[in-house]
Amino acid sequence: MNQPETSHARKNLLTGEWVLLSPHRLERPWQGNVDQPEAASLPAHDPDCFLCPGNRRANDVTNPDYVGTFVFDNDFSALAADSHVRASASPLLLGRRERGHCKVICYTERHDWRLSTMPLDAIRDAIKTLTREFAALDEREDTAYVQVFENRGRMMGCSNPHPHAQIWATEHLPTEVSKELDQQSKWLDEYGTPLLCDYRSTELDDGARLVAANDHFVAVVPYWATWPFETLILPMRHFGAPTDMTSDETVAFASILQTVLPACDKLFETAAPYTMGFHPRPSDGQPHPEWLFHAHVYPPLLRSSSVRKHMVGFEMLAMAQRDITPESAAKQLRAHC
Repeated sequence: MNQPETSHARKNLLTGEWVLLSPHRLERPWQGNVDQPEAASLPAHDPDCFLCPGNRRANDVTNPDYVGTFVFDNDFSALAADSHVRASASPLLLGRRERGHCKVICYTERHDWRLSTMPLDAIRDAIKTLTREFAALDEREDTAYVQVFENRGRMMGCSNPHPHAQIWATEHLPTEVSKELDQQSKWLDEYGTPLLCDYRSTELDDGARLVAANDHFVAVVPYWATWPFETLILPMRHFGAPTDMTSDETVAFASILQTVLPACDKLFETAAPYTMGFHPRPSDGQPHPEWLFHAHVYPPLLRSSSVRKHMVGFEMLAMAQRDITPESAAKQLRAHC
């Protein structure tokens, strides 16, 4: 499929929003901010790390001498189990209660590892732990959605380099999830098939935005990608949550992460920062045939290990915009898989 090299817009089928592409802007000179790249060398155990085995955390709780994964309630949770909000008499000042739970999941006792460098069996075990914690929160009556995510690197606001993820369970559907639910539901009503299953087939047939694939998962730079090297990971089989994965699919999911995440490291010759998250179906006990479990990977890097994409100006005031086409980004990532 030929893609225009002049400015044009593409629709994000998952959110219903449009993204402006301006590939000709790559020719402009760069005189913006350049951050120092993050140190790539870390010790296997850092005595000052709040997440390493046997160390004391900020709330004076001592971690066990764990090996493998370690889970605990977030010491500085963004959500409270007993949230209370006083109703406003004004329709202009609306608020609502938002109860919830926040957990931290250390992938490994090794401070110097990250998902892109961990052995396959360690990534598999981390996914199993995330799935187990998802299942426990998913079953709670006060949970509408369970969001698994990881912020990696100082550039993404990560406060600790020890390899870890977070899980937030919210009382209501979050904004981005509500958009995705609405778009996937509309597609199923109109076409009778799941949106992301149809989209996956289109990407496999096209191939221009394909990054990597195995027997059970495929990774693409989505047609509507906003971040320069954004990646969408989709299963080959239709299911809605990580708890639906077979043991073979869990290994394959670990394998696709082990392929996709190091590609950015190699492309930018650094321990590449990113935000990654799983998008399972809502936690309301309904079947959700419209939903396909998927994962988003959002690396912020643009030109080098120290030059990132900033969502400012037109992006904040009007609509998302990118310079590198998804086809070009996918080609660069494929070369490093």
